[in-house]
Amino acid sequence: MSKPIVDHRIYTIVPRAMPEFLKAFDQLAMPLLLKHLGEPLAFYTSSIGPLNQVVHLWGYESLDDMEKRSMARDSDPDFGAYLQATRHLIVAQETRIIKPVYFASLNPSK
Repeated sequence: MSKPIVDHRIYTIVPRAMPEFLKAFDQLAMPLLLKHLGEPLAFYTSSIGPLNQVVHLWGYESLDDMEKRSMARDSDPDFGAYLQATRHLIVAQETRIIKPVYFASLNPSK
């Protein structure tokens, strides 16, 4: 399912701490993110190039939709537990807003 606005996030994790981060993310963050942001578009870990990275994509109908959902996530009283549990595991975070490009050649039915 395509969304007009995509929040593209890259977290760089302390070397050899990926299993600990993924466990904390799954147990503490994911339930809240599903509640406030909805289903993610994708989750990946890096295997070639810069290592120890988690990439996740979240789709939104608009920037306003993203802002409202993000504020709900950030104000959830349980979100602090995830932040506290992972603060020693995250080296860096990058966040980008990306938008899809539609090529006629990739959709021959139109």
